[in-house]
Amino acid sequence: MADLTHVDAQGRARMVDVSGKAETLRTATATGSIAMTPEALKLALDGKAPKGAVEGVAEIAGVMAAKKTSELIPLCHPLALSGIEVAVKPSPDGSGLTVTASVRTTGPTGVEMEALTAVSVALLTIYDMLKAVDKAMVIGGVRLTEKRGGRS
Repeated sequence: MADLTHVDAQGRARMVDVSGKAETLRTATATGSIAMTPEALKLALDGKAPKGAVEGVAEIAGVMAAKKTSELIPLCHPLALSGIEVAVKPSPDGSGLTVTASVRTTGPTGVEMEALTAVSVALLTIYDMLKAVDKAMVIGGVRLTEKRGGRS
């Protein structure tokens, strides 16, 4: 267990102490997508979904989620985020929508979880806003696409 950073010598979960790490600019970008029917996609893109403007609401939900990551993921550090950008766009293959989130901070630990949480919650928001039209939507491909700063 000694090699696991989030587990103490007795095997209990713990938050890693990052007080000795250098404060550097750290960025992370994540992406994911949601596949849907052409009808649901058209409603989302035209701003005519039953619950309102899908893209704008999902982008705000993603920003809010990034800020709340340490409250949702037990061992994440609360961070002072200096920038969050969430964008919802049509998927290149026309199958639905793609969400991309980029998060920045200057601190001793990275922002990968914040970017991934932003994407995940934005996608869940899209699902919620369009479920009356398409209950068979599929969320997938949530992944980190870039990380800068720190050791790795």
